Amino acid sequence: MDKKKITTEPEANATKQAPAAADSAGTTAAKTATASAKRSKRVSEGKVFVNATYNNTVITVTDMKGNVLAWASAGSLGFSGPKKATPFASSKVIAALAEKIQATGPQDISVIVKGIGSGRDSAIRSLIAHGFNILSIKDATPIPHNGPRPVKTRRV
Repeated sequence: MDKKKITTEPEANATKQAPAAADSAGTTAAKTATASAKRSKRVSEGKVFVNATYNNTVITVTDMKGNVLAWASAGSLGFSGPKKATPFASSKVIAALAEKIQATGPQDISVIVKGIGSGRDSAIRSLIAHGFNILSIKDATPIPHNGPRPVKTRRV
């Protein structure tokens, strides 16, 4: 439930006059400023991170500083179970991202691929098919270097 605020006469008069002045000029200017700021945020270059696992494919589009512009995954598009890790699902994820960022998103991209899923190659092919100019492709899949100590051998 809402708490009621008790005001006195001077406060009530001050609040009644201030919004009227702000509504006449400030509100419309603030709305147009935020709307134009969102529209004018045009990015020419960016990075696309493709994380392809055995269970899902997650693709993130960022600007060069690393600020996320858009992201999508096969699960967020409605694929379920083992269908999320298919090449078809990753191409649909790229199509959804291309639709999201077509007005403001980057056209020149660097692709960073991570993981061992089957959606890696089809994601890159779909990026090319949707008109993105790929500047570089980097594989960032983690590789174990010797790993943890193995279990000692069993003696009977």
